[in-house]
Amino acid sequence: MPDITFITNGGKVISAPEDSNLLRISLREKGGIPFKCGGGLCGTCKCLVEEGRENTDAVKKKEEKLLSAEELEQGYRLACQTFLKGDVKVSWEEAPKGGTSARQVQSKAEA
Repeated sequence: MPDITFITNGGKVISAPEDSNLLRISLREKGGIPFKCGGGLCGTCKCLVEEGRENTDAVKKKEEKLLSAEELEQGYRLACQTFLKGDVKVSWEEAPKGGTSARQVQSKAEA
C-alpha cells in the first residue's frame, strides 16, 4: 500500500490502497488538504507533489483548466483529481486563520 506524507500537516504519514484518490484519503485520515467542491471546479485542493510525482496518474482536463502549464510542470495537482499508484509526499498553502483560502486559483483564461 502506498504511503502518503502530508508535509504541511506535520509530516503525517498514512498508508492507502493503490488507486486511492488523494483528497478522499486526506479527508478520511485527517490529512489536512483544504477543499471546497471536491470536483475539480474550484482549485481549493491545489497541492504540490514534492516527491513521487511518478506515482500519480495522468493530469486531467479539469486540472489543465485551473493550473498553469508552469504549475503542472512544478508538480502541482488538484488532490480531488489525483489518484495514487505509489508513495507520495504532498504540501499545500494553508488558509489564513478565520478566513478564506489565501490561494485563489485562476483559470488560464483569466490569467
